[in-house]
Amino acid sequence: SMIANDVSFKNVISNGLVLDKNGNKMSKRLGNAVEPFKVMEDYGSDALRWYMVTNSQPWDNLKFDIEGVDEVRRKFFGTLYNTYSFFALYANVDNFTGSEKQVAISERPEIDRWIISLLNTLVKEVEEAYETYEPTRAGRLIQDFVGDNLSNWYVRLNRKRFWGGSMTPDKLAAYQTLHECLTKVVLLAAPIAPFITDRIFCDINAVSGEFKVDSVHLADFPKFDNSLINKELENKMQLAQQATSMILALRRKVNIRVRQPLQRAVLAIADPEVEKLLTPQIKEIVKAENNVKDLQIEMEVVTKRAKANFKTLGAKCGKSMKEVAAQILAWKNTDVVSLESSGKFEITLTSGEKILLAPEDVEVITESIPGYECLTEGKLTLALDITVTEELRQEGIARELVNRIQNLRKDSGFEVTDRIKIQIEKRAEIEAAVEKFNDYIKAQVLGTSLDVVEKLSSATSVEIDDYTVNINIEKM
Repeated sequence: SMIANDVSFKNVISNGLVLDKNGNKMSKRLGNAVEPFKVMEDYGSDALRWYMVTNSQPWDNLKFDIEGVDEVRRKFFGTLYNTYSFFALYANVDNFTGSEKQVAISERPEIDRWIISLLNTLVKEVEEAYETYEPTRAGRLIQDFVGDNLSNWYVRLNRKRFWGGSMTPDKLAAYQTLHECLTKVVLLAAPIAPFITDRIFCDINAVSGEFKVDSVHLADFPKFDNSLINKELENKMQLAQQATSMILALRRKVNIRVRQPLQRAVLAIADPEVEKLLTPQIKEIVKAENNVKDLQIEMEVVTKRAKANFKTLGAKCGKSMKEVAAQILAWKNTDVVSLESSGKFEITLTSGEKILLAPEDVEVITESIPGYECLTEGKLTLALDITVTEELRQEGIARELVNRIQNLRKDSGFEVTDRIKIQIEKRAEIEAAVEKFNDYIKAQVLGTSLDVVEKLSSATSVEIDDYTVNINIEKM
């Protein structure tokens, strides 16, 4: 089995090259200077090396910061390790080895084809970086792929595909996609982080037998396949990521958590080419990721006004500046949209002179209708309906309960496949939500029963908003 939780795995991250030629730990006092071997002992030589390589180009001065080494260990190596742990956990449960017959890439879901496309782009760009002696660029590319795309997007959006049930073609495709990503990432990162990559490689390869070598450092460098690189698909997912980022920003602004469902988000897209990227599949991803019931494209949900940017228009308009500013101020919503979509707008002065305006010549002010919060980034404007109805509030409570029960499962040491019996002490704030979403809660936490009781003699108290709920769970 893949032993992601083995303590010795963590020792690889923690220790690395902290040994002298006799195998003894090295420690040397250097006055007030940073103690390099102490840094390696505390944070790991892989983390130290990765920090020094990716922090600045080799020919630039490096301002060493111990906090930066710790950040690398947490954000990059911690993310990589957690992604591998997730894969190993469910692969062991389902007896996935990596040697199964491959599901054709063309038959995999769009999100699998997207991450495979990005992976091949990554292999291509990292190879170019290494061959042109740019290890800093190579390390940053790998780091961004693991953190932003593999862990924070692909794994998070596809977790349910790994849960329970038999090995369907869809589930197998998810395993094979993640298996390929992890394998190629450690091959790419091995020159900079030799220890953790070798451990992950050896653990995976011991099960799959894909490589006939004993170390990642003896394996061939991965090759990219141009036919699997789909820039249109990458742009689609980038749009989904941008929309998600904007919705999360608006939620933070009005202090509404992601677990609280909202009714509607509206995109006002000025560029028709961008609008084409918002396919039904991408809409579903944005809705699911942001807990929004409906996602629409509408220009009318926001009103756009414009005013002159005197810094850029001063030299262009000269004495006509006042008339140009007045015309811009009188623009309608369609005029602003026309400028944003085409990148230019021509105005005619009373003298008959024509002036061609560019987007940087005006400042766009976006106003949303009542009940919505609005945000604009580039050519994309997003308005979020922030009205929380009673039904939405109850569903939000149900989602909060799912989160608390899942935490209780984890704290109790239950296996991911264990089924549980749930009892919740009666409380007015949650009673209607539990009754309406009883089946949903049970399905999410593998519950066989969910009952509201008058009093619990033994229970764990959890916080939801500003009140306490007593819950008891038992493994069946």
